Amino acid sequence: MTEDLHALQRRLAAFAASRRWQPYHTPKNLAAALSVEASELLEIFQWLTPEEAARVMEDPDSAHRVRDEVADVLAYLLQFCGGLGIDVLAALAAKIDRNELRFPVPEDGDRGSLTPNAD
Repeated sequence: MTEDLHALQRRLAAFAASRRWQPYHTPKNLAAALSVEASELLEIFQWLTPEEAARVMEDPDSAHRVRDEVADVLAYLLQFCGGLGIDVLAALAAKIDRNELRFPVPEDGDRGSLTPNAD
């Protein structure tokens, strides 16, 4: 990666500040925007078969759309976390730790949970 997350957060904050958008970047508004952008990412895959979805990055146009929506989702998530003082990497690491405890590695012959859930 060319920039770390903190540098990207600072760049996003400066971008919004220079346009005087801070009053609109409330936690509620950023969470809503994040949801909208995640839905736009989902829309790309909406009617694809699993096989078609696995090949989505092979088409330059759809690959461009996927990258743009991923960028939008990440941008809003970083702005949301920055506004609330959440260290996104620490939050993710803590969640992985909790999930490792909740969902232990299955014993040999045990299939484990068929429906992984990260909540």
